[in-house]
Amino acid sequence: MAKAIMIQGTMSNVGKSLVAAGLCRIFHQDGYKCAPFKAQNMALNSYVTDEGLEMGRAQVMQAEAAGVRPRAEMNPILLKPTNDTGSQVIVNGRSIGNYNARDYFSYKKELIPNVMEAYRTLAEEYDVIVIEGAGSPAEINLKDADHFVNMDMAKLAEAPVLLVGDIDRGGVFAQLYGTTALLTEEEQKRIRGYIINKFRGDVTLLSPGPEMLEEKTGIPVVGTVPMMPLKLDDEDSLTDRFGNRQVTGTVDLAVVRLPRISNFSDFSVFDMLPETSVRYVGKPSELGNPDLIILPGSKDTIGDLTWLKQSGLAGLILEKAADGTPVFGICGGFQMLGKSISDPEGAERKGTTEGLGLLPHDTVYETEKHQTKITGTLPVFEGELSDLSGMDFTGYEIHMGVSSITENGIRRQLEQPFLQKNNIYGTYVHGIFDAAGIAAATVRALAARKGFAIDDLPDGDYAAFKETQYDLLADTLRSSLDMDRIYQILEEGL
Repeated sequence: MAKAIMIQGTMSNVGKSLVAAGLCRIFHQDGYKCAPFKAQNMALNSYVTDEGLEMGRAQVMQAEAAGVRPRAEMNPILLKPTNDTGSQVIVNGRSIGNYNARDYFSYKKELIPNVMEAYRTLAEEYDVIVIEGAGSPAEINLKDADHFVNMDMAKLAEAPVLLVGDIDRGGVFAQLYGTTALLTEEEQKRIRGYIINKFRGDVTLLSPGPEMLEEKTGIPVVGTVPMMPLKLDDEDSLTDRFGNRQVTGTVDLAVVRLPRISNFSDFSVFDMLPETSVRYVGKPSELGNPDLIILPGSKDTIGDLTWLKQSGLAGLILEKAADGTPVFGICGGFQMLGKSISDPEGAERKGTTEGLGLLPHDTVYETEKHQTKITGTLPVFEGELSDLSGMDFTGYEIHMGVSSITENGIRRQLEQPFLQKNNIYGTYVHGIFDAAGIAAATVRALAARKGFAIDDLPDGDYAAFKETQYDLLADTLRSSLDMDRIYQILEEGL
């Protein structure tokens, strides 16, 4: 069975996912077959595996760092929030329905066998499992319902724990000490080291804090990790990307920040392209005059479309489109561009609403989710993005709706996951810009529309770019952490 080590945090967004990914990369570089594992993830950024199963993108990122294929076993429970009190529950890659929080907490214990079957499957095939917790292990109001999230998972996997604190928010020693103090004595013994994350400045200024913390808890600080300017997917609920509102490049991409925005990782590829700004806009005053307006995916498409109309953004988008500004919709955003969306069974939100009418399709939701990997060739596009025609793409589909168009009184389902009219483009394919050359061709076409020529953009695919980022992450952790101590913790276990 594999050796295991678990990364927990003092709160959300302390950097657990990146630390776990960095350790996956280091173990991979050192010759070990390593896999990530997160029993329960709550996220709207998801991915479809080769088997057609859905999982959180954070574990996909960690699997890529480990040099292995993403598998649903790496994230057996995925919660996709549909509103403030409920989520769609994905178990082993398949939806089992929508649950409100209280009902899910009551049901959650029944999922322990699913979690352990997934974990054991990985443990039998890999040398090292890097487990990631969720939130904080010291949420004392929720500890009875932990079951497999933080310390209960560490116990089930017999894994030592590294506890990560975020110094950028301040009070990191109180974070680490307070979290430890709220745990039981048995749980405290599982913590074998502290990691101080997101540090800026001269690390010697921390002294004597780490030494005093070890005196009080008996647990050493095994490293201080600097703030890292990496361009990798992050947790969707607390991402810093949504703060990007300034135009800093020649080409301005405006992504509508829907209340239930999902899979905004579709636009991470533009991070590798200079002269490109990706802004997230949530009100009309923020839209400005972008070169491309993007309607992203949504986990509450009818609700988000209603919000889009009420906010005034829908009317403004229609005005921009009429003036010739290209609009690109992906998944739920693609559905919004059509004539209507109907959800007769309440798969997301029961009802029917009129779409923006920029594309000629209607969408009807069904209870069974369509999720599949897809590769192919882009169809012939007209308008500003005609240069994309015939380019090879890869991606995946995750959606409840089936879209169709009606011609001469005959309704027919779309034969391919694309639709285009004038400068309005829509697709069901997530990751549509990731394949080699597509993002660069998009940016070049938009720049040419403004009279600029950008010839030095990298045409490589996003996967190759991410490899450089994973190596940079591993290099940073190697220079910041006591890896000899971490290997010792891994070998000793508990």
